[in-house]
Amino acid sequence: MMPATRQTTGRPEEQPLSGQKGTPPAGEISILIDTTRRTLTVLANGEPYRQYPVAVGKHETPTPLGNYRVKRKAMHWGTGFGSRWLGLDVPWGLYGIHGTNKPWAIGSYASHGCIRMHNRDVEEIYPWIPVGAPVIIIGNPFTYREPPYRDLRRDFCGSDVMEVQRTLARLGLFKGKIDGTWREDMEESVYTLRARHGLSRDNVIDRPAYQALGL
Repeated sequence: MMPATRQTTGRPEEQPLSGQKGTPPAGEISILIDTTRRTLTVLANGEPYRQYPVAVGKHETPTPLGNYRVKRKAMHWGTGFGSRWLGLDVPWGLYGIHGTNKPWAIGSYASHGCIRMHNRDVEEIYPWIPVGAPVIIIGNPFTYREPPYRDLRRDFCGSDVMEVQRTLARLGLFKGKIDGTWREDMEESVYTLRARHGLSRDNVIDRPAYQALGL
């Protein structure tokens, strides 16, 4: 279990897990982001090295869950992105780890899907994280929203679409690419699922379809 993020003066602060502040970690570097706890942990050879509070996506614009890699690094990338940018290879949309001009929002669900850090924190990890570094984002794709399940249709994208694709594939109904985007090759899979469970012939994943999938 990950150590809790330390609380001081009513605000979440970084939790040094090993080493001294500013000391570069040694070994293979990766990042673990927990959207439920709103933390980012730098891992060195798979072991926690330092943990930071972050802001993640709002209910209507959740942070994408999954395994990604850093594909681009930039300094002072644009207004609202703080002092550093670490872009991720999410197959839909533009997402990354970056600083912020709204430090009071750190520790909350506040972004359009990106992971926000205090500028001082993203500046600290920036030189540690190479392009190609693994980034693992965990959480539950169905607890971000209110209500938690949204109806999914053609051209929708997101972590919830990816979970539906994975489940359809496990059931032998989907042979396409599991990438979180509902394309034409997913249509027949949904029709077949709904027919098997006596649901109306619609190309939608709604509450009855979620139940049929066991989600």
